[in-house]
Amino acid sequence: MESRALALVFSVLCLSLLRATGATTAGTSDGTERWGYVEVRPKAHLFWWYYKSPHRVSTPTEPWPTVLWLQGGPGTSGVGLGNFLEIGPLDGNLKPRNSTWLQKADLIFVDNPVGVGYSYVEDDSLLVTTDLQAAADLTTLLKVLVKELPSLRSSPLFLVAESYGGKYAATLGVSVVRAVRAGELKLSLGGVALGDSWISPEDFASSYGTLLLEVSRLDSDGAEHANKDAQVVRQQIAAGKFRQAQITLSKMLNWIVVNSGHVDVYNFLLDAGMDPVADASAASSSSAPEYSRYLLESKSVGDTIEGAMNGAIKQKLKIIPKEAKT
Repeated sequence: MESRALALVFSVLCLSLLRATGATTAGTSDGTERWGYVEVRPKAHLFWWYYKSPHRVSTPTEPWPTVLWLQGGPGTSGVGLGNFLEIGPLDGNLKPRNSTWLQKADLIFVDNPVGVGYSYVEDDSLLVTTDLQAAADLTTLLKVLVKELPSLRSSPLFLVAESYGGKYAATLGVSVVRAVRAGELKLSLGGVALGDSWISPEDFASSYGTLLLEVSRLDSDGAEHANKDAQVVRQQIAAGKFRQAQITLSKMLNWIVVNSGHVDVYNFLLDAGMDPVADASAASSSSAPEYSRYLLESKSVGDTIEGAMNGAIKQKLKIIPKEAKT
């Protein structure tokens, strides 16, 4: 079965190595996907994965958008989590997702910053330590992608981020605008969208008790308990005790979950563990794009998305170094 899967990989990939630009690209022969690496700095490699929407309709007055998805963490794989567990064409079980954002836009996922997921550095000293450094690397990536993906030249690019990715998107948005104005980047920035953005932890911590009291997920005593913990978080952050603040916040959230009937801290309308879009509709493999056919037919998929990323998906992509593990 493994040899059959590998044979299928070779049949669907068209690989090109662009030594001059420090980029390695590959894709499916039907053009629905492209993926690759960009050496954003010497020995620092960002991995990206592009999906072309099968619903793409574009006119001069209504150009089809492209979404660049940025995951949070920091340190969470956008290629793994955002793609397969949230908005990509396949879900965590590698089954077609009927709620994919491909219905409305082309999608680009990036393992950001270098060192996350399939992205890697050849020397740990090259890992970024600030959001501005991450933005600079992503801007370099976009300068290459504009050449690799012709549609980006006429498709407005929307930077969409989750959690700590909100910081990445905000700093990248500024960097992109500056590069465009300087004539260094030829694209149109459509906008920046932040989802549950983790930008001000002290303010978010202070909001939990009040909000959950208003929606009857905590009683007044519970809200007071949460607010006291939030005040400690705020004091620790102000004192520069970030590790202690993280521990206090984690304990606070665990307490809230237990004492609120297990509210989902990402969506107070749900209980922990609920996912309204977990069940994806089935699709015929004969009419599915090549990415779907390969992954559905492969038998090397693990029980978790981590197993899949280090198994069937890595085999499909072909260009992932052995040392790059999610």
